[in-house]
Amino acid sequence: MKGVILAGGTGSRLRPLTLVTNKHLLPIYNKPMIFYPLQTLKDAGITDILIVTGREHAGDIFRLMGSGKDFGVRFTYRVQDEPGGIPQAISLAEQFVGSDKFISINGDNILLRQSIRPFAEAFQRGSEEARILLYNTTVEEARKAGVAVLEGERVTKIVEKPPQPPTTWISIGVLMFAPSVFDIIRTLRPSARGELEIADVQNEYIRRGTLAASRFEGEWMDAGSFDELRRANLLAHSQHAGGA
Repeated sequence: MKGVILAGGTGSRLRPLTLVTNKHLLPIYNKPMIFYPLQTLKDAGITDILIVTGREHAGDIFRLMGSGKDFGVRFTYRVQDEPGGIPQAISLAEQFVGSDKFISINGDNILLRQSIRPFAEAFQRGSEEARILLYNTTVEEARKAGVAVLEGERVTKIVEKPPQPPTTWISIGVLMFAPSVFDIIRTLRPSARGELEIADVQNEYIRRGTLAASRFEGEWMDAGSFDELRRANLLAHSQHAGGA
């Protein structure tokens, strides 16, 4: 199975820091942010990894990450010319993925205290075409995310950024797909935000009956704003200090 790290976007919520460098190179305690999703993939046994980055500050990503030799992995790179949503970024991985299943992880997603390896292995063995990870958060955070509508353990719909979330279980930026995802992405149309929405991909797999969901019980955060960046630094520091 292959891995994809999405490290594009403009990082507008973190300006002026992101006027200087790529958001995913900002520090989370003692290492750059992008090292965390990289470690998540490595812990899942994935060493063949595509990094999708934007045109701005792409050189900073290349200089830091290199070929992957220093990390015990192999990197391939694709440049996203302009932000167009997560599905548009994932579509750039089609040639890299080929006929393999893969895991896409957002470059600002920090996962601690639990490995995704059991979920990845279940997806690799299983017949489902997509698997998402759910995380139980606050109502306030759910309003800013893709929220899972649940019937027991089954996800019946993903609702994007609802004012009144039906649950506080959200789909985080760790997405497992079969290559069929690229055909789905080709059918999508931009939302009112002018971007392709990952919820539309997930809902298509729900409609087909081929989406599975697993609950992530570790620590997760999306370090895409100043408050989240601070919280990620504090959590990473506490884990390092505790030797976890």
